[in-house]
Amino acid sequence: MSWQRNSRRIFLKQVAGASGALAAAVTAGTAAAAPAPDTPAGYESLSPEEAAFVEAMVNVMCPADGLTPNGVDCGLAEYIDRQLAGSFGRGDRLYRSGPWRSGKPQLGYQLPLTPEQFFKAGIAAAQSASTARFGKRFEELESAPADAFLQELAAGKVTDKRVPLTQWFNGLVYPLFTQACFADPVYGGNHNKVFWKLVGYPGLPAVHSQNMTAFRGKPFPGALDPKSIQDFS
Repeated sequence: MSWQRNSRRIFLKQVAGASGALAAAVTAGTAAAAPAPDTPAGYESLSPEEAAFVEAMVNVMCPADGLTPNGVDCGLAEYIDRQLAGSFGRGDRLYRSGPWRSGKPQLGYQLPLTPEQFFKAGIAAAQSASTARFGKRFEELESAPADAFLQELAAGKVTDKRVPLTQWFNGLVYPLFTQACFADPVYGGNHNKVFWKLVGYPGLPAVHSQNMTAFRGKPFPGALDPKSIQDFS
């Protein structure tokens, strides 16, 4: 996986077409952090330090170029923050009564943490790994080493004794990033419908069966001005 420009073009086209110890560590870290740090203006979940990491990360994964603005300007960090602050982040639809045993990767999420807790624990672990390796926080890295660091996270080459960083990045961070790109702008990401316009998605209403037949292999005029939930409210 690479976040270089050519790879990102391919990605966008394709989209169009440890448990107990970890829980204890997060609980202890939360208790030691009283009072809780204020969230930056516009963020509901992320602390200033966490926001700095996330903003740097989405800018590496979505660099400004001829296709889109950078990730922050596209609203990707904002979308992630809103998801963490809402029912998804609280784990409202997750079974959370244990027992918490190690499972095979294909079984999915097997930790006692909420997605918000897991996301924040992963940020702290990744930040520690960046500091240990480079002597700098992740947001202080130049784009090339930051890009390489994220690729190593995804490949399992950056590890932590308590946080499964590969699962964190591939199973939580990357899906949230993808959703932030292509979700309806009402949820905070995809500012100005930039990704919909990029791939030619017309948005709502989702009743395009006849258009799919009539315009197969042809540009669809409605994709020039895609419609969001906000446009119908």
